[in-house]
Formats: sequence, structure tokens, C-alpha cells
Amino acid sequence: MEIMTTIDRVGRLVVPKAVREASGLHPGTRVRFRVRAGRIEIEPVPMDVSLERCGSAVVAAPRGQRPVLTAAEVEKTTSEARRV
Repeated sequence: MEIMTTIDRVGRLVVPKAVREASGLHPGTRVRFRVRAGRIEIEPVPMDVSLERCGSAVVAAPRGQRPVLTAAEVEKTTSEARRV
């Protein structure tokens, strides 16, 4: 995928909708910028989690506020997990 955009006069960069959707970015997602060999890399910051026991399982629980998942996001994740 290749899409062009422009940085505005105060340095803001709009991430095109197609890129946000393809990379799973949504409002509130923290991102990290890196400059390597003259290229700019942008990646989501991994969610801060703690491991907690839930019955007989250990689960990763997010620290702090997280956006509520939509039914479509849950269905997509479930479908992808079942394919693995």
C-alpha cells in the first residue's frame, strides 16, 4: 500500500483512513516514531499490561483506560485466532 499525505504548517500528519484500518490504529492509539537510515517508522506502542490469574488461567490485563472494543473487532479477532 502506498498513499501520500502532507504535513501541515504546525507539523501534524494525518494518517489516511486506509492506513489506519490496515494497521488497526484508532483514536487514542499511542504511536512511536523512529528514524532509521533516513526513513521514518511509525508503530503502535504495545499495550501496557500486567499478568493476572483468572481462575486456572493467567491472562494479560491492560493497565489504565482502554477503548471499548466493538462487536466487529471482537468477531474479527476471534475469527483470526480460530484460523491459527
